[in-house]
Amino acid sequence: MFKDNLEGSITDENCMVEDENGKMVPNYDLTIIDFNEGDILKGKVVKIDKDEVLIDIGYKSEGVIPLPELSIRNSVRPEEIVEVDDVVEILVLQKEDQDGRLLLSKKRAEVEKNFDRIEDLYRNGGTVEGDVIEHVKGGLILDIGLRGFLPASLIDVRKTKELASYIGEKCKCKIIEVDRNRNNVVLSRKAIIEDERREQRKEVLENIEIGQIRKGAITSIAEFGAFVDVSGVDGLIHISELSWNHVKHPSEVVEVNDEVEVEVLDVDYDKQRLSLGLKQTQKDPWMEKIKKYSNGDIVEGKVTRIVKFGLFVQIEDGMEGLVHISELSSKPVKKPSDVAKIGDKLTVRIIDIDFDKRRMAFSVKQVEEPVQQEPEKKEDTEPEINESDEDAKDVPSDEKEETIKKLLKEMKDEANID
Repeated sequence: MFKDNLEGSITDENCMVEDENGKMVPNYDLTIIDFNEGDILKGKVVKIDKDEVLIDIGYKSEGVIPLPELSIRNSVRPEEIVEVDDVVEILVLQKEDQDGRLLLSKKRAEVEKNFDRIEDLYRNGGTVEGDVIEHVKGGLILDIGLRGFLPASLIDVRKTKELASYIGEKCKCKIIEVDRNRNNVVLSRKAIIEDERREQRKEVLENIEIGQIRKGAITSIAEFGAFVDVSGVDGLIHISELSWNHVKHPSEVVEVNDEVEVEVLDVDYDKQRLSLGLKQTQKDPWMEKIKKYSNGDIVEGKVTRIVKFGLFVQIEDGMEGLVHISELSSKPVKKPSDVAKIGDKLTVRIIDIDFDKRRMAFSVKQVEEPVQQEPEKKEDTEPEINESDEDAKDVPSDEKEETIKKLLKEMKDEANID
């Protein structure tokens, strides 16, 4: 019998009653509490068995808490939850079952009590923290005073690890859905992480500049590139910025969780995103190899591609150039495939090197018929000076000589004569 269960029903006036003989005796009827199914009462643990716990709530008989109604956690032993003489809150399930027993639930009393707290937190945008007690299909179960469901997609901003590995961890989550009728509470740990990262990103972005080299980790890979976490800021390495060589798929260059050094190519402050380059942190093999070649060199290569306007010839790995259809032969050529097939070897002359675009242009025709270079103009050829010209009129002889030299220099510069 507990005062909490009888509070307000026993008074100085009614605690004693007159019996049939006119004597004042205790009012025993008041010691039997009145309650309904669904009420939450307090009771005292009087006995613990392996599959149930007996509770004294001040009723005519002791109540029973079956093992499944003892805790929100599954597969627990009664002695892990309560001890004899513990005072616990219980919910009345049934006043009498088919065996005449009073059925109680400690679990449901806790759930009812905690739902009020959870709903209040949900309305005010609060957070909850609890231990991961189970993994189920699609997510995790947290003990937050009741069973909270954390979907796998809302565990982290990154790809989640095996769900079983989270058991025992303490997680702080945001409440995103509460349905009391269905006894359902949905949580999001990802929302907490994103809020924290949002503040962190602001701080990091204030110190990021285009051209900086930063360390990051590959978080995911798509057809068009690889996503990188740079100090909490999301960045993308487009497939074209992964390597100096041609890349068919980003997975050829990087894998998820790889640690990489990247160059910041652009910063989107509004979306808090970065455009990154991986190849910029590495030596350009093309620039290294091109050092041994010059315009006019004759080299041998292999035909790798045929297009309408010419042939592409590879002179070594990663070094490819175009032979335009007009440079395939001194004779008219209708189709490049009339001159060579893929895999054929060709001797070509390098006629142009574009360092900015990392391209070369070749010629077969100029191997067969080298272009004759025009003879350089003699430097001692003096231009004719018109004495009547305003600039030359009345100029002393020594000044005339300087004027002639100046004119000669201007002519050389205009004609690109070295």
